[in-house]
Amino acid sequence: MPHRLASALAAALTVLAIAAALLVTRPPAAGAATGGFDFGRAQVSATGLQVPWGLAFLPDGSALVSERDTARIMQVRPGSAPTPVATVPNVTPSGEGGLLGIAVSPAYAQDQWIYAYYTTSSDNRVVRFRLNAPATQQVILSGIPRNSFHNGGRLAFGPDGMLYVSAGDGGNTANAQDLNSLGGKILRLLPDGGVPSDNPIAGSRVYSYGHRNVQGLAWDGQGRLYASEFGQNTWDEINLIVGGANYGWPTCEGMCNDPRFRNPLVTWSTAEASPSGLAYANGTLFAGALHGTRLWTVPVNGATAGTPVAELQATYGRLRTVAVGPDGWLWVTTSNRDGRGTPAADDDRIIRVPPAGNPSPSPSPSPSPSPSPSPSPSPSPSPSPSPSPSPSPSPSPSPSPSPSPSPTGGPLSCSATYRVVSQWQGGFQGELAVRNTGTAALTGWSVTFTFPDGQRVTQIWGGRYTQSGSGVTVRNETWNGALAPAASTTAGFLASWSGSNRVPSAVGCAAA
Repeated sequence: MPHRLASALAAALTVLAIAAALLVTRPPAAGAATGGFDFGRAQVSATGLQVPWGLAFLPDGSALVSERDTARIMQVRPGSAPTPVATVPNVTPSGEGGLLGIAVSPAYAQDQWIYAYYTTSSDNRVVRFRLNAPATQQVILSGIPRNSFHNGGRLAFGPDGMLYVSAGDGGNTANAQDLNSLGGKILRLLPDGGVPSDNPIAGSRVYSYGHRNVQGLAWDGQGRLYASEFGQNTWDEINLIVGGANYGWPTCEGMCNDPRFRNPLVTWSTAEASPSGLAYANGTLFAGALHGTRLWTVPVNGATAGTPVAELQATYGRLRTVAVGPDGWLWVTTSNRDGRGTPAADDDRIIRVPPAGNPSPSPSPSPSPSPSPSPSPSPSPSPSPSPSPSPSPSPSPSPSPSPSPSPTGGPLSCSATYRVVSQWQGGFQGELAVRNTGTAALTGWSVTFTFPDGQRVTQIWGGRYTQSGSGVTVRNETWNGALAPAASTTAGFLASWSGSNRVPSAVGCAAA
């Protein structure tokens, strides 16, 4: 009898496991839009990269891409060949180690800092530097355990302005539960590397622990942090990260329902995923899968996750990093030259996926010159950033005007502000911030203003524009027109100028 009972239980568990596998690997309908993006119109936007690992955007809309094994930083504009802009010294590539994550300072227009996570001969560390002087580095965190595998490596600034760092366990599983080790953790730092006073463990950079090898970090619209994590042999994970929480490694892999540890939101077999980069948009997480050679899309709402759907399956090979660009497109890098893939002749590549319902062609960044990467570095590596000179001798950006709301008194109302993000001789980057100031949800908006000095818009993302003379009208894209009361969105643009670059005296917003 015990033998028959055990056999019946094993059979039942097998049926449940097969059903679960079918649930999480359900393929989407061909050409279907998922998570607000039209994967049927994905396009290759850059080729010839060598193991791209980190990806971050400059204010001009171009991307900086770190190459793991060459230690180069490439600047990428869709439709143009990637251009090397820096080589980071002191990097020791080995196995999964090398030049990994990269981040651009939220205050880049003022301080010009680029942040990088890389492997040396003795540790993993986080540094910051300016693009024209990568050898003049400020080491803001060192001593993260290194190995030929499990190096973590993702860098991302959160909506709170803090720098988050994913550190692998360095091949020593005990590191993950040791609060005196930086390994197997998600770390939270001040931009200069200091410890934030509100970190969950007083005096410690540790934000969460019990991790094996986190390589993806993303925040939703409510500021909640999610992380993708490599399992060992059985389960890969996406977790909702809570400050101070323990995620169980090495005791737990996948769901273990132990009250000491937090369960993941989603799990996959390692063959289906091996997840690296992570991005969030439109109520959906997008996780690049290396061994799984697909992009997993996961509807999420806080601690609740819907059914994952696979996109780009077996189309571009191993997928490493995922990001939503300032152009509103989803950017995905391949990792087929990392020693574990089968590279095509044009690998490695960057794939871009347009927003669903966007009929316009690819909004590739303008060929106008970018702001100069950085001014001369500070003479000494002080621990806190010092404001740097402006990127060019051109006039400083003008202050933003006050918001100009639509007529109030009804449920539909919006306001818009205009600001100059950065400028260089003959060109500048601007931004429009649109806010729902009414009591009802908006289905669309339009912003109007008049340039005072004959400026001309050359490219826009997050909106569609028309310009007649000096008058400009910017309307929402299909994916950012719906705004709940008090919600806001932004549209960025590049424009040309000469003589002076004054801001419009009035900015109007019409709600729909």
